[in-house]
Amino acid sequence: MTDGRILLATQNPGKVREIRRAFRGQSLKIIGLEDVLPGLSHRERGKTFSANARAKSLYYSRRWGGLTLAEDSGLEIEALDGAPGIRSARFSGPKPSDEKNNRKVLRLLREVPAGERKARFVCVMVLAKKGRVVREFRGEVRGRIGLAPQGASGFGYDPLFYYPPLRRTFAELPPEVKNAVSHRGRAVLKLRAFLEAEKKAPPGGLPGRAAARR
Repeated sequence: MTDGRILLATQNPGKVREIRRAFRGQSLKIIGLEDVLPGLSHRERGKTFSANARAKSLYYSRRWGGLTLAEDSGLEIEALDGAPGIRSARFSGPKPSDEKNNRKVLRLLREVPAGERKARFVCVMVLAKKGRVVREFRGEVRGRIGLAPQGASGFGYDPLFYYPPLRRTFAELPPEVKNAVSHRGRAVLKLRAFLEAEKKAPPGGLPGRAAARR
């Protein structure tokens, strides 16, 4: 099925850390772009998380022979009509940062009461090989936006995203706890289940499953 490695097609170090952590104890090794395709980058042009993840996975899988995993994810806030959405990483402008993005969200929600600050994190992962989509996986988690940043762990909008079942923001949770409930963690669980099933399939099963299913 694979040589034991999956290329993780992302430049985001936070995502790399989380996905590698989620694969601890597994036989598969997650490798980064700098390990096999240094200096190569792909510009996101899609209008949905799925479109961006598919484009990235196909782009890099045509340049590397093994399995390629790409993901796109972001925060959708109900009171902002789904923004920042696919623009989550660059929400604050041409020179964005996590801090600037969080400040902009809080500014836009300044007059919105706590009960109307519903939000969700969405993650779409796409596994591809040699220019063909193998499978798509989706994970999401619902919560609300806090009134101020809380916590020092995680990255991105984690200090603002309050998760009611645990009464903490994602930035207040230990990494292993966050991974168990997060959008990315839920997508990874589906990915791992698929890969485990493929291990038990007859030889050659993976390349034939080109149709993406969530």
